[in-house]
Amino acid sequence: MPIRIKPYDGAAGGWDALASSFRHVREQGIVGRGARTMLRANQPEGFDCPGCAWPDKNPHSSFEFCENGVKAVAAEATRRRVTRDFFAAHTVEWLARQDDYFLESQGRLVEPMFYDGSDDHYRPVSWEAAFAIVAQHLQALEHADQALFYTSGRTSNEAAFLYQLFAREFGTNNLPDCSNLCHEPSGLAMTEQIGVGKGTVTLADFEQAEAIFVFGQNPGTNHPRMLGELRSAAKRGCRIVVFNPLRERGLERFADPKSPRELMGGSTAIASHYYPLRIGGDLAAVKGMLKRVFERGAMDADFIALHTEGFQALREDVLAEDWSRIEAASGLTRAQIEEAADVYVASKATIFCWAMGITQHRDAVATIQMLVNLLLVGGNIGKHGAGACPVRGHSNVQGDRTMGIYEKPAPAFLDRLGAEFGFAPPRHPGHDVVGAIGAMARGECRVLFAMGGNFAAATPDTGFTAQALRRCALTAHVSTKLNRSHLVHGRQALILPCLGRTEIDLQAAGPQGVTVEDSMSMVHVSTGMNPPASDQLLSEPAIVARLAEATLPATTTPWRWLVEDYDRIRECIARVIDGFGDFNARVRQPGGFHLENAAAQRRWSTATGRARLFAHALPAPVAADPSLMTLMTVRSHDQYNTTIYGLEDRYRGVSGERRVCFIGAADLARLGLRAGQWVDLVSVWHDGEREAKRFLLVEYDIPAGCLAAYYPETNGLVPLDHHAIGARTPASKAIPVRLRPSAGIPLALEPP
Repeated sequence: MPIRIKPYDGAAGGWDALASSFRHVREQGIVGRGARTMLRANQPEGFDCPGCAWPDKNPHSSFEFCENGVKAVAAEATRRRVTRDFFAAHTVEWLARQDDYFLESQGRLVEPMFYDGSDDHYRPVSWEAAFAIVAQHLQALEHADQALFYTSGRTSNEAAFLYQLFAREFGTNNLPDCSNLCHEPSGLAMTEQIGVGKGTVTLADFEQAEAIFVFGQNPGTNHPRMLGELRSAAKRGCRIVVFNPLRERGLERFADPKSPRELMGGSTAIASHYYPLRIGGDLAAVKGMLKRVFERGAMDADFIALHTEGFQALREDVLAEDWSRIEAASGLTRAQIEEAADVYVASKATIFCWAMGITQHRDAVATIQMLVNLLLVGGNIGKHGAGACPVRGHSNVQGDRTMGIYEKPAPAFLDRLGAEFGFAPPRHPGHDVVGAIGAMARGECRVLFAMGGNFAAATPDTGFTAQALRRCALTAHVSTKLNRSHLVHGRQALILPCLGRTEIDLQAAGPQGVTVEDSMSMVHVSTGMNPPASDQLLSEPAIVARLAEATLPATTTPWRWLVEDYDRIRECIARVIDGFGDFNARVRQPGGFHLENAAAQRRWSTATGRARLFAHALPAPVAADPSLMTLMTVRSHDQYNTTIYGLEDRYRGVSGERRVCFIGAADLARLGLRAGQWVDLVSVWHDGEREAKRFLLVEYDIPAGCLAAYYPETNGLVPLDHHAIGARTPASKAIPVRLRPSAGIPLALEPP
C-alpha cells in the first residue's frame, strides 16, 4: 500500500465513516452477515460491542454502533481462518518478523496450538492435553506466587469472576490486568478522594450539563459513540471545552452518519473552546483554573463546608502558585486559562471527562485529584448534569475490576469469597503489570497465563519485556486472533482459542449470555448470535473451569456445574460482590441496571466521611535541553489498542504507513528537519537509551517541543520504571526523546 500524507478537511463521521465501515465488512467477506450482525449490536437481545466501554444510549434503537465498532465486529466475524496448515507453513521466527497488521488480518484461530521448543512451529494439541500442560507447569512451581494470571478488559464478568476465583484458590493475588496500563490512576486518585474509583455520571447527565470539559481524550477514534452525546450537547448550547495537545477532528466537527442533513455535507461544531496545551501540562492548567476560581470567590461555599475537608490548605497552596510557573508548565497563557475557568464558573452543571492523555503520565494521580478538586469546590459532584467521567477503553475493563481482578483485593471481598467457596484466599498483594514484568525478568515468576489481550505488545519497554517473557517456562494465551504475544513466548507456549462476543455460547443449559459493565457502571447482558468460527472453540468461562479442574485436585468448587448455566455464576457473584443482589433478574431488564455510586449521592466512603481536597505542587522545572522533546503515544483511526485493522489514520491524513512521527512546523525548522524525512526516535532515561528506527516525519498542529507517534510501535521507548507515581501506569504520554536522522529517501509531502 503506497504511503499517502494529505491533510483531511472533512468533519469526523459522515459519509467517510459509512464508507470505511462498508469497506471493512467487505474485506472480511461478511457483507450480508455483517449487516445482520451489526443490527444486534448493543441491543437487549444482542451482544455488547467489543469496541469500547461507552454506554448504550437507547437499548431499543436499531443503530447503536459506530465505525470502529463495525471494525471490531467485522474482524471477529471474518471468514478467514488460521488453521494448523498455516502454522505448519510458517515458523514462529518468520511470523515474528511480520507486522501487527499482517498478524491481525490472518483471521480467527480455530484449535488449540502448542509450542514445545522441539522445532520452531506451533502444532495442534487437544484441549485435554492443553489443560494438562498448564496444570503440570502450575503444579511444578515451588509456590503459587511464581504464576501470573493476566486479564484483558474484554473478558466478561462471569469469566473474570471465575478467573480470579481460580487464581486465589491456586494461592496467589498475581492478577495483573489492562487497568494497570490505563486508568489505574483514576481508580486510585478518586477512591482516595471521594471513596469511589469510578465515574459519577450517567448518560442522562450529559443531557443536562451546561459545560463539558474534555481532557486528554480523542473520542473520534477511541470512543466514537461519545461524539453523538457531544453533538447533542453542542446543539442545545452546552459549552464544550477541550484540552488536548493534538488538534483532533472529532473534537472540532462531527457529521452524524444517522443525520440526512449532515450526510449531505453539514456538520456540527463540537468544541466551543480548544486549548492546545503542552504534553503533560494539564496539572498546571487545572491548577490555574482553580486559582482563577479562588480569585473570583466563585466557590460553592455550602457544599464545601458540608461535604469536604482540606479546603483551606488547598486554597492557600493554589493562591500562592505563580502565574508564570503555571503558564510555563501548561504551555497556555494566563488569559486562556482564565477564559476556561470563567466557562466553568458560569456553568451551573459541569462534567469533566478524561482518558489516557491524563492517566499515562508521571503526575497522573495528582492531575486527576486536581480535576476532582475543581469539581468539588464548585459543588459539581452529586447533582444532575455534573460529575467526574473517566472514559475507559476496553468494553469490560471496569467490570473486570468490579469482579475482583485486582492485585490488591480488599479484605472484606476476600472474606466473602472465602466464605462462599470454602477456602482461605491469600491476603498478601500480588504483582501489577510493571511488577509482573520485573518478576519474570528476575526469574521469580515462571508461568504467565493470559485471559485475552496482547501482553507482549501492550506493555512498556518492549525489548526488556520480551526478554522477561522468554525466561518463563510456559506462556499461555486465550485469544480469538493471532497476535504478537504468541510469538514472544516462554520455553513452551499455548494458544487457546475462545469464542468471540458475537458468537453463540452453547452450554448444557442452552445458549448463554454474559454480562459487562460499561464506563458509567451500567451492567447488561451480551448474547452472541453468529455460529462459532470453529467447533473447537470454548467460552472463556469454560476454559477457566476446565483449567481449574485440571490444576486443583482438592477443589470443592463445582466448576463444571457452574459453567453449565451462567445464571449459577451470577448467583455466586450476587452473594460476593456488593451491588449485585438479585443479579439475574435485574440484568434481564431492558438496558440492564446501574450499580450504585455513593459519591454520586454525596455519600463519601472515606475515613472521615467527607470528600478530600488535595494540594499538589507543580513538577519542578527541568534544565532545558533544546534537543530533547516529549513524545506521546496515540492510536491511529484503524486501530483498537494493539489490534491493527488497517493502515488508515483518516482524520490525521495518514495512509499506508504506521511508523510516522507528528511534529510541529516550528520544531522542524529549529531542528533543521523537514516533513517527509525519516528519523529514528531515541528515548533518554537514567539507565540509557532506547531506540525505535525509521519513522516518517509528518507536519501537524502540535505544540512546540511535542511529538506524537502510534503505539505499539513506540512502546519500546517507554522505560519500565517510567510510570505514574503511586499507580505505576506506564507514562506513555510523556516520553523524553531525541530525533536522529535515519536512512531512507525523503518523501515529498503536501503541507498541512
